[in-house]
Amino acid sequence: MIFVTVGAQMPFDRLIGWVDDWAEAERRNDVVAQIGPSQFAPNRLEVVPFMTPPEFRARIDAAHLVIAHAGMGSIIEVLQTGKPLVVVPRYGDRGETRNDHQVVSARRLSEEGLIHMAETPEELARVVAELESQPPDTHIASHAQEGLLDRIRDYAVGA
Repeated sequence: MIFVTVGAQMPFDRLIGWVDDWAEAERRNDVVAQIGPSQFAPNRLEVVPFMTPPEFRARIDAAHLVIAHAGMGSIIEVLQTGKPLVVVPRYGDRGETRNDHQVVSARRLSEEGLIHMAETPEELARVVAELESQPPDTHIASHAQEGLLDRIRDYAVGA
């Protein structure tokens, strides 16, 4: 199963539309999407507007791949499981969020090799195909390692 999450604060119809189109083209029936307060009605996806934290974690645990917005809560939750993660950031100029903080975060985490980032439907399809053909290789501890904390401190102070 592929699990897609957009968080609970606002819809992310661009991402849900991309995944729905991909699932239709690939004739996939194994995609579950948490879509938040969206009015968008996908054709191919099983949708759930909201989930409790235990339901959310159970979906991640059951998935072989997760596609998410670049919300840090979602990213950290998935990375703790070691599941492959594809992140599509929201853009401020498209009204998907307040600013481009998700783009900056996603690019940095992608550069660190912690996530896979997609900015177009074609990239999303390519990355999903690549990840489905290989075993997961990214896993983080449930607590921050000192090296990561040092890098975050350096970044925050230098910003």
